[in-house]
Amino acid sequence: MRNKPWTRDELILGLDLYYKIAPSQYHRTEPKIIELSQLLAAIPALDGEFRNENYRSPSGVAMKLANIAYIDPDRSGGLRGGGSLDRQVFEEFSIDQERLREIATAIRKALESDEPLPPPTGNEDDEGTEEATEGRILTRQHKQRERNRKLVKRKKAKVLKEKGTLACEACHFDFEAAYGPHGAGFIECHHTQPLHTLTPGSKTKLEDLALLCANCHRMVHAKRPWLTMDQLKKLVQPGNE
Repeated sequence: MRNKPWTRDELILGLDLYYKIAPSQYHRTEPKIIELSQLLAAIPALDGEFRNENYRSPSGVAMKLANIAYIDPDRSGGLRGGGSLDRQVFEEFSIDQERLREIATAIRKALESDEPLPPPTGNEDDEGTEEATEGRILTRQHKQRERNRKLVKRKKAKVLKEKGTLACEACHFDFEAAYGPHGAGFIECHHTQPLHTLTPGSKTKLEDLALLCANCHRMVHAKRPWLTMDQLKKLVQPGNE
């Protein structure tokens, strides 16, 4: 069996390295390629995911950089191969290399951190959540922060004290008003900070969280790229732009 195609996270890390080294360094003995190979191989596998012994080997990493070079119109040569996601990631980040570096750095920090991520599963979108632009690893980190029970409890308490009710910040739906006592205290919490700024160990502030009804929260995460709060509000309140 063959290893799975490169994921978005892996391609972001690969493209970041692509811009840091010269084509003459696309070789399995290059230290930076060996280092990336080790990092990729250490990414936890999804449930039921098959991996050969040579998963993301230095030779495989060097080949992927050569695949990227084939796509790159500013470089000659390269090696034909790869897939549509290779081209998609290249076209997205080749015009914004500063953002590429920021996201690659955030992915590395998440992988190298002692702060554990939720265990990976083969069904990451079990709640209708599409992987964010940055990739699966930072998406899991984001979802973990949204589900921090203590923080969510503090956010709800603060809003209740200030406003006396827990209404969706986008569409203003109030579960208690709609369902009576059965809906009291029910609302979901969304982390509004860009994923690549969620460095391991950093503290999430209450102002980083927004209270949303289930429908609005799902719409935020329904498609890549995820909606910002301003974009969401414009969709559900078009007359209040």
